[in-house]
Parts: sequence; structure tokens; C-alpha cells
Amino acid sequence: MKHTNIKMMVVKYLVLFFFSLYAVTIIYPMFWVVVAGFKERREFFRSTWALPQKWMYQNYIEAWNVGVGTYFFNSVFVTLMSVVFTVAISAFLGFLLTRYTFRFKRLVFILVLGGMMLSPEVSLIALFRLLQDMKLYNTHWALIITYTAFRIPFTTFLMRSYFLDLPREVEEAAFIDGCSSFQIFTKIILPMSKPIIVTAMLLATMIFWNEFMFGLVFIESSSLKTIPVGLMNLMGALNMKWTTLLAGLAMSACPIILVFLLCQKQFVRGLTSGGVKG
Repeated sequence: MKHTNIKMMVVKYLVLFFFSLYAVTIIYPMFWVVVAGFKERREFFRSTWALPQKWMYQNYIEAWNVGVGTYFFNSVFVTLMSVVFTVAISAFLGFLLTRYTFRFKRLVFILVLGGMMLSPEVSLIALFRLLQDMKLYNTHWALIITYTAFRIPFTTFLMRSYFLDLPREVEEAAFIDGCSSFQIFTKIILPMSKPIIVTAMLLATMIFWNEFMFGLVFIESSSLKTIPVGLMNLMGALNMKWTTLLAGLAMSACPIILVFLLCQKQFVRGLTSGGVKG
């Protein structure tokens, strides 16, 4: 018995050490980017790993004024609209596939899952021509529609898997009380599915916020560009002012970090209480 307890403690501390080391490898580069954004240019090259002797707050102000502010709000709008459309459509599809029986139901589900196998890069040229014909090229809606379309299959898969585990008794009681299908969906299914909804929103937010390829190809105007593409353009505009560029990178990462910190509890619950079940 004593030997078993010692073995469990050793395993526990090894796991703790591994995850602590893993956390350091992730947190330290982020911390370095934030701190480097406060340095002078000379100090950045001479004392790369040291803390700033003088905190240059104007680096962040300059980065924001030179274009990061515009790119930031563009990304917020595109990401927010894409997440709302993706989660709303996916939740409705998941409800439809788990609560209704209709002809070709299995075929619809297979087609939805088939979207997960389609690589965005393969359809880039076709989408470019389609968006031009629809007069959506060089608009935020070009990104919103594309992001939503490519994210719906996986999000629907998550929603459907979670909905399958929800107790049917509550829905049956609501139906007997006179609730319509829409009321059951909005007042019972969605509130009970808060963990998986938050999980789907968080995963989609991370992908949409950091997406680069579509943002580069489908948006031409500098005033409409999103954060990833805009920061690439800033390299030339800032004339290699690395500290200002790092300040822009730090600001672009902050929203995702804050969203994850605020939603991490629901995110873990969504993954562990049915979100990844078949």
C-alpha cells in the first residue's frame, strides 16, 4: 500500500512538472512580446532578454495609430459576425438532425460531415471568382460568409454530439405543456447547451481571428484588412520598427487571451460533458 502511494505521488509530480514546463514554454514567449513592445529600438537589440530600462508606452500608441486600431476593429466585426452565424446555423442543424426524422436525414448528415474534408485552399480560386460575381469581393461579407461556410460542418458535429446526450424528458414535458418546437429549441435546448455553445464559439473565434489566407486574397483595401494581414503590411510601413511591430502583435493577441480566460470553465465543461462524444 505504501509503495502504491509513493508511486502515485511520483506520477503526480512528474505530470505537474511536465505541465508546468509546458506552461512556461507558452507563457514566456507571450510575456517577452509584450515586454519587448515597451523597449527602445537600441535596447531591443542590445538587451533582448532584459526588462526595459525605460518603458516606452508610445510604442503601443504608435502601433495603434498607424493602423492596428483599424485592423483590430475590422477583425472584431468579422470575427463576431462569423461566430454568431456559425453557432446559430450549427445549433439549428444539430437540433434538426437529433430531434426530427425525415427523408434523406442520413444523407444530410454525411454532407455536413463531408464539409470537414474539404480543404479551404482547394476552393480558393473558385471562391475568388464567385465572390467577384456576387459583388462581395473586397468587403467584410466575403470573409464572414466564407468563414461561416467552412466552420459550420465541425461546429454542427459538436452540437449534434452534445444534443444527443441531453435528456429527452424535459423536452417531452415542455411539449405536453404546449411549447412549440421553436420554443423548446430556444428556451430548453440552448440554455442546457451553454457549455458546448461557448466551446464552439471559442474554437471558432480563435480560427477566425488568426485566419490569414482568405483575408489576404479576398480583401484589397487597407482600411478593410484584418489583424493578421494588416500586421504583415505594417512591416513595411513601420520601416522595421520592431518594437512598435511587437506592440501591435501583443495587442492583437490580447482579445483571444481574454476571451479564453473568461470562457475557460465553460470550455472545459463543453469538451468533457459530451462535446466530443459520437
